[in-house]
Amino acid sequence: MTTVENGSATRELAGKRALVTGGSRGIGAAVVRQLLDAGAEVLATAKSATGTVPEGAAFVQSDVRTRAGAEALAAAARQELGGVDILVHNAGGARPHPGSSAIPDEEWQDALDLNLLASVRLDALLTPGMRERGSGAIVHVSSAAVPAAVAPFLHYTAAKAALENYSRGLASELAPFGIRVNTVSPGRTATPGGEATREQWAQMGAAPGQSDVPAVPLGRDGSPDDIAHAVLFLVSGRASWLTGSSLVVDGGEFHR
Repeated sequence: MTTVENGSATRELAGKRALVTGGSRGIGAAVVRQLLDAGAEVLATAKSATGTVPEGAAFVQSDVRTRAGAEALAAAARQELGGVDILVHNAGGARPHPGSSAIPDEEWQDALDLNLLASVRLDALLTPGMRERGSGAIVHVSSAAVPAAVAPFLHYTAAKAALENYSRGLASELAPFGIRVNTVSPGRTATPGGEATREQWAQMGAAPGQSDVPAVPLGRDGSPDDIAHAVLFLVSGRASWLTGSSLVVDGGEFHR
């Protein structure tokens, strides 16, 4: 994205260094592309080297679900970028189950590690540098489905609800240091991971379009770029007076 200043195009994030988790496909890859287009230097990470990392971004393979993985990623970010000005926590997900009682303990723990604790750990490792510089922007990617809290995804929405609470608290803590923390909550978005999850749900007899899944008033699923536009806005100077906010991007699916 470019802005126009005094009649000439200017890349608004030039000189900024960004780390994007889950950045090899879907929403994460779209965020990486838009950050690059806006002039940022970008390091993308994912659990495996699948997908196509946008050209121009550096990539490091990392499992953010563990403390060791978060520490290795933070070290890689310092080595590759020299520090992080923008941190986008996009890695997340969980598979559906017939009901909450069918969700095994290990999948509850995995959902918490991936959708909550990965952000907590990585923030703790990278925000000290932001404090020293007196600036920074963090975006946690949650889900517009949190208020619905349907049983097959209760481990996922519970972890995302905790993430939103944590994000608001962190925003208050870091505001005096010039660091902004916000949340983006996507609705149903056309991504490889989302399609696979909806297919699993359909095989359980709860296909999208049934009574427990609301229709999208705007008439279509979101695109990865729809979500990435929201992320880019929140990390840019255009959102310089926004912190502790949650931006729901769902075509009206849940946010009514």
